[in-house]
Amino acid sequence: MDLGYAGLSVIVTGAASNIGRAIALGFAAEGARVTIGDIDVEQAGRVADEARARGGQAQAVATDVTDLAQVQRLFAAAESAHGPVKVLVNAVGWDQLMFFTETTPEFWDKIIRINYVGVLNCTRAALDTMLKSGGGAIVSISSDASRQGEPREAVYGGVKAAINSFMKTIARENGRFGVRCNVVCPGVTIPDDPAEVGARSMWANKGAMFTDEQLEKVAKALPLKKIGKPQDIANAVLFLASDRVAGHVTGQVLSVSGGYSMAG
Repeated sequence: MDLGYAGLSVIVTGAASNIGRAIALGFAAEGARVTIGDIDVEQAGRVADEARARGGQAQAVATDVTDLAQVQRLFAAAESAHGPVKVLVNAVGWDQLMFFTETTPEFWDKIIRINYVGVLNCTRAALDTMLKSGGGAIVSISSDASRQGEPREAVYGGVKAAINSFMKTIARENGRFGVRCNVVCPGVTIPDDPAEVGARSMWANKGAMFTDEQLEKVAKALPLKKIGKPQDIANAVLFLASDRVAGHVTGQVLSVSGGYSMAG
């Protein structure tokens, strides 16, 4: 099925590794013109090379999404190379698993800035472009920790819940301008290969996140009995961002987690 991405300018943040990488490659395979914004520009450049090999146009731009000026430069680079941005995917994310009583205010601030302030900055820049160019689609990657409550992810889950609410509000405020906004909530999602992950990713040491035994227990607890892969999330994003197949879908929060969350 043709999702209608050929020639469209798309920004994917956090696309150097794991979920963001799969999303960027998915858009490239559909013929989109992809701009990758990531703090790890070396790894992002490798993803851009792979995206071009899959038939799309792609570039990597060093971007710290917590800095609005850098985000604005990212959008300017995308527009200069590929035209007005029609799709933004907020895929930057970071966490470190620990009980709330073990965390510090410095940790809270880092979680909030990377996971939430980054979304605010990128969404603002996207709206500045989309409201002048006839609309577009914004998809933010949240987490099923925002819907269920998950031990050792108190701050992260709370911030991701804020993203869910924020995106619904942006959808209500800007739908009349042709802007659609949706959210995808992954569960545990593991990269297929260490080569898919940059040195600055939280998945650079997968064992620090989950042991193999823990992953087996997670899989057994899920209705589908398997751990998510990056492509599972990319498929959902490609659907939601497409005006051709999801043009009447906005303000939705979709869990893609093997059935971990069944909110309705």
